[in-house]
Amino acid sequence: MSIKRNLILLLSAVLVIACTTSPTGRSQLMLISPKTAIVESEKAYMNTVGALSKENKLVRDSAVNQRVQEITGRLVAVAVKQYPESKNWKWSVAVIDDPKTVNAWAMAGGRMAVYTGLIDQLNLTDAELAQIMGHEIAHALANHTAEQMSVAIATQLGVSAVGIATDASDSTLTAGAIAAQLAVQLPNSRTAESEADRIGIELAARAGYDPQAAVTLWQKMEKVSGNGPPQFLSTHPAPGNRQQTLRQLVPQMRQLQPPSPGPVAPVELAR
Repeated sequence: MSIKRNLILLLSAVLVIACTTSPTGRSQLMLISPKTAIVESEKAYMNTVGALSKENKLVRDSAVNQRVQEITGRLVAVAVKQYPESKNWKWSVAVIDDPKTVNAWAMAGGRMAVYTGLIDQLNLTDAELAQIMGHEIAHALANHTAEQMSVAIATQLGVSAVGIATDASDSTLTAGAIAAQLAVQLPNSRTAESEADRIGIELAARAGYDPQAAVTLWQKMEKVSGNGPPQFLSTHPAPGNRQQTLRQLVPQMRQLQPPSPGPVAPVELAR
């Protein structure tokens, strides 16, 4: 009983010590440091980009690449100003040639990707594309990668501790069991997505993009999800609810818009 009790107390102590606060004031679990998440994300990103390059899946159209790079650069310039700790990140974006995939993603340290299917199927304006990329940049700024990695560790430790405490014969989780447990975290994931929306719309507004585009973006997303949600919506709030929340923020965000577009920060284009 002493071993079981000590294990549970140790787990509880770790969880308390590892709590931190997101840019919006939300409590986050951090068993993985943001620095570690950045290091691991860079490895994963380079492997992914390398494979895409070999398969000729990276866009070669200079006009498309320049558009994404410039819009992302304006957002990064604001991000670095608002979040100085991101100044030395290796900001980069991959434009993936996949017309069927409506998706975009971000890793720790400013490693991002956007699929041509998202740009083309939604016929995105520059301001709408800025909302997408602002959202992804927000994930990086809010340390969501480290948070998700931490949730995975906590879930595995927690279930193992319960198994030992109840004399379960097998407290070791398989990869499939871990994945099943993580599915329970969907509401938290949606909280993070809403947080990225809030940070992202502000980044876009400060970069000079009309915040109303956040609403029109999700109107388009709602239409495209008519035959089943695209991958980008798998853990996101419903488009209708999202529109309402973002619409309420538009007047406030418009007050943050500069009289003219701001500078463009350097963002590496994956090749």
